[in-house]
Amino acid sequence: MARQSKQVFETILVAYDGSPQAQRATDLAFSLAEAMSSSVLVFAVIRPPEPAARVELNAVLEEAREHYEQNFVSLREQAKLKGVELETDIAVGHPAEQIVHRAEQANISLIVMGRRGMSIFHRWMLGSISERVLRYAHCPVMVVH
Repeated sequence: MARQSKQVFETILVAYDGSPQAQRATDLAFSLAEAMSSSVLVFAVIRPPEPAARVELNAVLEEAREHYEQNFVSLREQAKLKGVELETDIAVGHPAEQIVHRAEQANISLIVMGRRGMSIFHRWMLGSISERVLRYAHCPVMVVH
């Protein structure tokens, strides 16, 4: 009896912030997607300054969008070389909340993200983004060091 291959992770979300850890997470997600015929959503979140004047906020958001869009150009090229279907998206808000929300909205099978180094004090006070996503995501989360 022939075995049918089962697609374990249909869609993989990469939480992307442009850091070296995010690039490693993206590379890993592309490799997984290539091996499992999955699609990838690279998702960036712009965290607005607090408190922010309207003029300042618009400038920060526009600059961040341009930065991510420039990074997405090379990611699209990488995905094309590997034969991976890629979508990119940008949201504004608290990163962990936006990542969890987008994963639920898009019925994501796996979230892949880098782990940023924070001081013990900040981790104790706020918790890292990756720890919050691990706690609240509806799907498996892979944290890349």
